Amino acid sequence: MPSNAIAGWFQIGWSTDLQVGDVRQLRYFGEDLVAYRDTTGTVRLAEAYCRHLGANLAVGGCVVDDGIQCPFHGWVWRPDGTNASIPYEKRTSRVRLRVWPVVELFGVLFAWHDPAGRAPLFDLPTEWADIAPHLAGRTFHETGPATQSLFPGTTIHPEMVIENAVDPAHFRFVHHTPQAPTVLRQENTDHTWFAKVGFGRRWEDGVDRPDDQVGTLQLKFWGTAVGFNAQTDRERVMIILIATTPIDDTRSDVFGTYWPEMLPDDQATGRHQSYIDDAKLALPDDIAIWNHQKFLERPALTTSEAGGFRRIREWTQKYYPDAGAEPLAHLRGRKATVAG
Repeated sequence: MPSNAIAGWFQIGWSTDLQVGDVRQLRYFGEDLVAYRDTTGTVRLAEAYCRHLGANLAVGGCVVDDGIQCPFHGWVWRPDGTNASIPYEKRTSRVRLRVWPVVELFGVLFAWHDPAGRAPLFDLPTEWADIAPHLAGRTFHETGPATQSLFPGTTIHPEMVIENAVDPAHFRFVHHTPQAPTVLRQENTDHTWFAKVGFGRRWEDGVDRPDDQVGTLQLKFWGTAVGFNAQTDRERVMIILIATTPIDDTRSDVFGTYWPEMLPDDQATGRHQSYIDDAKLALPDDIAIWNHQKFLERPALTTSEAGGFRRIREWTQKYYPDAGAEPLAHLRGRKATVAG
């Protein structure tokens, strides 16, 4: 399962990366890309190489209205990939650039990529309450450089990240929690995967109390590569986005974005920044494992683990349009693959 065979929404940066008129060179999905913010303030994403003679639009190209102009011969390309103008010709060209849909949400830039060329299959959340109902009505600090982490070129299969949602046992050994959290609830729709886990003795009974969020972590993935979670303690909520974007078949950029809940005395105490600093400690622990981990299609899972991994891998199968046999379909009969 090569990484860039996955369909879905993928983070390509943050809103602050591109001001109006800015052009940026990117490489994702095994391709060189150009991202730019046009004069209307909208971010666009296209293949980097001009279809005329192959000049790189991201190197010396400039924004013209809602399009991008090639630095070599001045050809201008529209957001839909069509040719807008050729300065020295009366007619335009019929060739097109390949373009990717982009949305900008919560200060984050996401692009839709599908190896099969399909239009977006689902929408990303537009309200915090889409992640978890108890976030409704709360206000969160905006994202900025102090609330962002990037781990470029990580050797990781993107599916490893979403599998953390069904792997509470790793918390003790990777994040050094006193005990593994208790899985309280898991549910999924066609394109979202949700899990609620509880930390500490108050949740040891495994009973989900819907009106009680203290000491819980609620994770919700949209597709395989965009995972929000809401961490709730007695003081406030911290929202974290972990997003994994394939560069090529073996490497991905891993993004972390952190939104602490805004409380009245934050400006005076700076307490919210300590929440950010503490929250940012967890992802490097995961990266240290992922960067040296091999993705196994037939892992030796224990009886307690097999069900969760089987369900999540069957659920993610829809995002591999060119895949053959179902990953982990053999886990329906666990005898050959389950340890313990």
